[in-house]
Amino acid sequence: MSMAGNLRKVTGLGKVGGLRKVARLARRRVRVDLSHPARSPLGSAVVNCVTYQDGVRVPDGRDLVETVERVRKSDDGFVWLGLHEPTSQEFAGIAELFDLHPLAVEDAVEAHQRPKLERYGDTLFAVFKTVCYVDHQELTATSEVVNTGEIMVFIGPSFVITVRHGRHGSLGPLREELEADPQQLAKGPAAVLHAIADHVVDDYLNVTDAVQEDIDQVETDVFAENGARVDPGRIYQLKRELLELKRAVAPLDRPIQELATRPIRVIDPEIQAYFRDVSDHLLRATEQIAAFDELLNSILQAHLAQVSVAQNEDMRRITAWAALIAVPTMVTGVYGMNFEYMPELHWSFGYPLVLVVIGVACLVLYRGFKRNGWL
Repeated sequence: MSMAGNLRKVTGLGKVGGLRKVARLARRRVRVDLSHPARSPLGSAVVNCVTYQDGVRVPDGRDLVETVERVRKSDDGFVWLGLHEPTSQEFAGIAELFDLHPLAVEDAVEAHQRPKLERYGDTLFAVFKTVCYVDHQELTATSEVVNTGEIMVFIGPSFVITVRHGRHGSLGPLREELEADPQQLAKGPAAVLHAIADHVVDDYLNVTDAVQEDIDQVETDVFAENGARVDPGRIYQLKRELLELKRAVAPLDRPIQELATRPIRVIDPEIQAYFRDVSDHLLRATEQIAAFDELLNSILQAHLAQVSVAQNEDMRRITAWAALIAVPTMVTGVYGMNFEYMPELHWSFGYPLVLVVIGVACLVLYRGFKRNGWL
C-alpha cells in the first residue's frame, strides 16, 4: 500500500481519490494554496505528507507506518504532515501513530487557543496565531481590518505535524522555500518550526505596516479643517482591530523566548540562534502595536476635544444671534402694550426713529460679537 493509501487508512478518510491527489501533488511538487473557502483542495483535511532525508524530499511510494518506523530508527530524516481543520475522527489515527498527547490533540482540533509552547516528553507542541490584513477601499465603523487564524505545530525527533485553522496562512510557499534550502532543512524538524515562527512573525510586521496606513489616514482626517465631523466609530473600530492583533502577537513572546534561550531536546542549539532573530522581529511588532494603541488614544482625545470646541463655537454663535434678536424683540414688545400715552406714539417720525434705534443697536452688537470672534 502507498503512503497516500495508508494515510487514508490511518486517518479514516473515506473520500475516494482524495489522498491519491496527495501523492500526485507530492510527486509533481505542486504549490498548495488554501486561501479559498474550501477546507482543502484535496477534498479532505490532509494537505500534504512528505518525507525528507538530509534536507531533500524523498519520492512518495512507501507505506506511511513503515516510513515513520524507518525514519525513527535511522535518525536521518523526518516526515512532514500538513492538515487543515481536521476533525477529531480524522486526527485520531494520526495521534495514535505519532503518540501525541491527548490534551495537545484536543487543542489542535478545537483551535481558538492562545499562542503557547508545551512539552510532552520528546514532543513539542506550539500554537501560533496567524494574521492577515483585510483590504478595504475606505475605513468605516464596521470595517474588518485584521483577520486571524491559527497554526498548531507538533514536532518530534522524526516528524513535523502542522494543523492550520482559517482561510489564510497557507504553508505551501513556505514549504517550497525550505525545499530550496536543503542545508537548512537538513537540520530537522526544528528548522521547520523556526521557518513557521519566522513566517508568522513576518506577517505580523506586514499587517502592522498596513494598519499604520489606516491610522495615518484617520489622523489626517481628524486634524483636517472639518475634523470634528469625522465619525468616531472609525477610531473605535481601529482600536478593536488593533486589540485583536495584540492578542495574537503579545502572548507569543514567552514561547519564542523559551525556544531561543532554554535547552530543549528537539531544538538544535544552532536553530536557537535563529529563534533569537525571530524574537527581535516579534519585539518590533509588539512595540509598534503598543505605539499604535497610544497614538489612537491621542487621536481619539484630540477628536473629542475638537468636538467640544466646535460645540462651544456653535453655542457662542447661537448666543450672539439670540442677543441680536433680543433687541428688536424687546422694543417691539414695549410698543405692543397698546398704552394710550407713550413717547412718540402720536409723532409722525416715531416709527422710523424706533426702527433706526433698533438697527443701530443690532449693528453695534453685531460688530462687537464679530470683533470677539463669536460670529
